[in-house]
Amino acid sequence: MTRTDFIVIGAGQAGLAAGYFLQQAGADFQILDGAAEVGGSWPRYYDSLELFSPFRYSALPGLPMPGAPMAYPRRDEVVRYLHDYAAHFDLPVRLNTRITAVERSDAAFVLRAKQGDPMVARNLIVATGAFGAPVIPQIEGQGQFGGRILHSADYRNPDPFRGQRVIVVGAGNSAVQIAVELADHAAVTLAVRDKVRFLSQKVLGKDVHWWFDKLRLNRTNLFSDHGVPVIDDGRYRAALAANHPPTRAMFTAFTPDGVQWADGERERIDQVIFATGFKADLGLLSEMGALGGDGRPLHRKGISTTVPGLGYVGLSGQSGFASATLRGTGGDAEHVIKCLLQGKGKG
Repeated sequence: MTRTDFIVIGAGQAGLAAGYFLQQAGADFQILDGAAEVGGSWPRYYDSLELFSPFRYSALPGLPMPGAPMAYPRRDEVVRYLHDYAAHFDLPVRLNTRITAVERSDAAFVLRAKQGDPMVARNLIVATGAFGAPVIPQIEGQGQFGGRILHSADYRNPDPFRGQRVIVVGAGNSAVQIAVELADHAAVTLAVRDKVRFLSQKVLGKDVHWWFDKLRLNRTNLFSDHGVPVIDDGRYRAALAANHPPTRAMFTAFTPDGVQWADGERERIDQVIFATGFKADLGLLSEMGALGGDGRPLHRKGISTTVPGLGYVGLSGQSGFASATLRGTGGDAEHVIKCLLQGKGKG
């Protein structure tokens, strides 16, 4: 049975940031991940994904992301950076280790994986992030729809959609990016419940992230009430204004071969992509009283309020609207590690 002071579950951006601060503190720790490579969700994002934050504001603690400071990294550049980050600091990452159960026993955590002996840690940091479980709302008639329903997590590129009739559901960054990309290859409609809101990429000649940093807004919940707007350099606003793709109020029901819109019109549709967000996948903690009735973790800025020694890194809104981003996870990791090392493991 392996014993250590800290176990971090997750080797994505949040887990690697936690590992950095644990290493800086000289702690005995292990990072575990069920995947075959570090990087969390990044390797599975769609091919054309481009960050809205420049290289300068997209790095984890201790290692800048290589690239022109005010250019915008693409998915593969982020994946490469996360691989390099783990190697640069020689973080103790154990891959292909999917945790199947977590128990609290004798002031310690016992973790069991599909293979191998149980692992015991005095402190546990859950860094599986905010994107573990895709959210697809249930809509009338969904079971009888003969086309394909998928989540944006399953979207890679336009090839499987060429020449088809497609609805993209959502009003956030991913929904708009995917819908605009697909509009050159398929008959696409963007279905929204609320108006798409835009935030200019540059304000007074400066990237908006420069302002977030200068005004110390990253650790506030600036957008928590209405969701994060689409950060745009003008191309997405122009595409929607030109009806490429058209935007329409959310459909009310599925039909066997399509959807029914709010005005009663029925339209044949081949595929529907729900870009309707994610939620944290924390079911492993359900038996130890760490979660509320809605399945969300009970915590204060990443420190469990019910389970001593338990912390989180990478949750949406953990300490501000940037918590689940590359630029925001480092500050949260530093706070959580500091609290747990000081024995403040129950917030």
